[in-house]
Amino acid sequence: MLKKTVIRSVWLVIGLVSLLLGVLGVFLPLLPTTPFVLLSAFCFSKSSTRMHSWLLNHRIFGQLITDWEAHGVIRTKIKVIATSSMLLLVSYPLLFIAFPIWLKAIVVISIVSVLLFIWSRPSKPSDNQVKDPLKL
Repeated sequence: MLKKTVIRSVWLVIGLVSLLLGVLGVFLPLLPTTPFVLLSAFCFSKSSTRMHSWLLNHRIFGQLITDWEAHGVIRTKIKVIATSSMLLLVSYPLLFIAFPIWLKAIVVISIVSVLLFIWSRPSKPSDNQVKDPLKL
């Protein structure tokens, strides 16, 4: 019983830290929001039904998580917002601040990797995922 409580507590802490990083990712261009929020949802599903439900019903993050959990989908609107914000927030420092070229390369590789992941995900559920399970 104690082991189960400790494991749930660890999942809860990881979920809270991940959610904090996701919220920071809204403001920091190299810190992606979506993966951290999705990780939070996963951790909360293992630790706290109350926190998981809160996140699923959240005004901003709820639909994103529901789409991902149900269909593995990142909607086009979210992809465009993520792409725009990353490019906007990173372009000025890369172009106008004198960082070493190797540091700029790391930033560019990071941004491109995240964007490749985001844009490689489906934008809407496939036809067979949307079918009503009651109509068999």
